Amino acid sequence: MRAAFIGSNSLTLSTAELLLEDGREVIIIERDRNRIDALSERIDAGFVHGDGTLPDVLRDAEPENTDVLFCLMESDQTNILAGLIGRSLGFARVVPRVNDPQFQRIAAELGLEDSIMPNRAVAAHLKQMLSGGKSLELSSVIRGEAAIFSLSAEETERGPIDDLDLPERTRVVCLYRNEHFFLPHEVKAIKPRDEVILITSHQQLPKLEQRFERSEAGDQLKAD
Repeated sequence: MRAAFIGSNSLTLSTAELLLEDGREVIIIERDRNRIDALSERIDAGFVHGDGTLPDVLRDAEPENTDVLFCLMESDQTNILAGLIGRSLGFARVVPRVNDPQFQRIAAELGLEDSIMPNRAVAAHLKQMLSGGKSLELSSVIRGEAAIFSLSAEETERGPIDDLDLPERTRVVCLYRNEHFFLPHEVKAIKPRDEVILITSHQQLPKLEQRFERSEAGDQLKAD
């Protein structure tokens, strides 16, 4: 697996180091030459010097040989722009970081279904800890052939949850509506723009991707 990152902030470096520990190839695109020189002594990654939002620079990262492009910079707008350019250049998968919910919706409408909201994820863990619960990584709970699939509901999904056309061994776990969390029994029906979280088996992912083809890969998590 080969992963490319735009920028070199703390989130990029933490993720890159974990991938390197697993023997993955990592490329970091960074505009600051001095920063590259310092990082090259710290981590065993490849580097591309330049602005990661420019097509010519992204081409130097070899989109045809890269499995995923992570756009994890601080600016939502920059991450979305870089993700769109990366997708147009042929990166197999682009993952932009988006912190503002309004940009999350825009990213989904633009087809950037793999966008992530790390701030919300951390906040949810902290809230759980404050309530006396333990903060668990999802990967420590979802094991074996189990997988998580996320979809952004459209008009065709409007209606009772039980009417959602799902393959076997697939269930709705929860949904988010206007950034609020609901369990299935707490809502009467799915509405457009609801984020619906499904649990399924890995074998069913192709059927889900075909059923909800607007999401090329969904937001999936397969246990290692």
